[in-house]
Amino acid sequence: MSYWLRSLRFLASAFSGVSSPRQLALGFSMGMVIGLVPKDNLIALMLLFILASSKVNLCSASLATLVFSWLGVLLDPLSHLLGKKVLSAPSLQGFWQSVYELPLAPWTDFNNTVVMGSLLLGLCLFYPAYRLTRPLFEKYTPIVAERLKKYWIVKLLWGTEVGTVVGEVS
Repeated sequence: MSYWLRSLRFLASAFSGVSSPRQLALGFSMGMVIGLVPKDNLIALMLLFILASSKVNLCSASLATLVFSWLGVLLDPLSHLLGKKVLSAPSLQGFWQSVYELPLAPWTDFNNTVVMGSLLLGLCLFYPAYRLTRPLFEKYTPIVAERLKKYWIVKLLWGTEVGTVVGEVS
């Protein structure tokens, strides 16, 4: 039961105003990149490590990852074309060969056209997604936080009434 309460509290804290709109937008943008990249390679693991080690809102990142994982499947044909174009460019063949000879490079799966195209697509969309979502988070986070504060379950999840609830149960 503790796992579910922790997850709900995690979700409620995203809208509580604890995180700045900048952190929410960066989390969303990083989650978008992670969601677009296929998950069975070292690139996805490195992106998750970067996400976990940065000070962004993990809830918005998790939600974006979930949404863009589904959208990423629909964008695979575009990712394949983009990755094929980059990986088969004659001027980059020597570079790709030298990168592939590095010790961990084969585990990154960068030579897969969908992985390379998805990574490039995500990196190209990172800044526009940040610039589009930051004003939205600035505008709507306080409104959502005020509406959520009306519900006792949200207050409980935020921890403002834990003492009174524990006192009533005892």
